[in-house]
Order: sequence, then C-alpha cells, then structure tokens
Amino acid sequence: MNRPPIYGLMAEFTEPNELIAAARATREAGYTCIDVYTPYPIEEVSEALHLRRTRLPLLVLIGGIIGACAGFALQYWAATIAYPLNIGGRPFNSWPAFIPITFETTVLVAAFFAVLGMLALNGLPMPYHPVFNVPRFALASRDRFFLCIEATDPQFDREGTRRFLERLVPREVSEVDH
Repeated sequence: MNRPPIYGLMAEFTEPNELIAAARATREAGYTCIDVYTPYPIEEVSEALHLRRTRLPLLVLIGGIIGACAGFALQYWAATIAYPLNIGGRPFNSWPAFIPITFETTVLVAAFFAVLGMLALNGLPMPYHPVFNVPRFALASRDRFFLCIEATDPQFDREGTRRFLERLVPREVSEVDH
C-alpha cells in the first residue's frame, strides 16, 4: 500500500517539562529535523534541541557600522566638499560636531537591519505552514506543546517514528499533511 507523502509527525504534550524531556530524547535518538511549538518561549527547548546561535547580532553590527560610516561620510561630504563654509575659523572637518548625527544613523540603520534580518532569518512572512493542517494545533497558542519530526529527517520512517513518539507518552500523535 503506497500512502501519500507527509510533512512529518507531530506529538502533543500538556506540560512544558514533558516537551523538554521529549525534545531531549528525540535529539538523543538521532533525529535532526525537529521543531517545537509552544504558547510561550521556553529557554530549555533551544538547549535540548542543540540549536545553533543566530546570525542576527552580526547583521545588527554590520548595519550599525554601515550607518555610522554613512552618517559620518554624508556630513563630511556636506561640510568639506559640497558646502565648505568657514564659520568662526573652525576647520571644515569638525568631527566633534558630526557625532550626534553619526550616532543617530548608527542606531537607525542597525534597527532596520535588526527588523529585516529577523524577518528574513525567521522566513517571515509565512502565511501557510503544513502544521496548520493538524486540527489540534490551534491549541499551541493557548496551553499545548507540540513536537514535530519532519519527514525530511534522514532517520524518518513513518511507522518507526510514530512508535518512537508514542513511547514519549504524548497526549496524541498526528500526521502532518502537506
């Protein structure tokens, strides 16, 4: 019997500690394409799944450096090249006067990089995801915790993975259709 391909298998838990223990056991069993869904952030989940650190701080740093250089360069160009005015005998490149604008452009461009980088790294906007096909997944925003093993995982076997998830004693195990 040839069944249609699925996105993965999802286990539902009622307590965060159950989810954390299940995530650790899943990772120790060798599964790598795992995702969890919780109604609120749980720091232990990222530790249990061995998630790598995000590149967002690097993107924000790059944005800040670009903003600082652009702000300073714009003021330097305006004060020394485009409109050189000798006011009070000061030099054209009076860099202490450039500090407030340089700081503001640093913060502005870093903030843009933070928002756009967060959206890009999270794959947002994402109006559809296969887990939305599971009827009980609506409880993820209230009081349920879900662990999903994707079918793209090298160790994924529909029946073997289902048996593994059932050994974790979830409330329910569901197939996630595409």
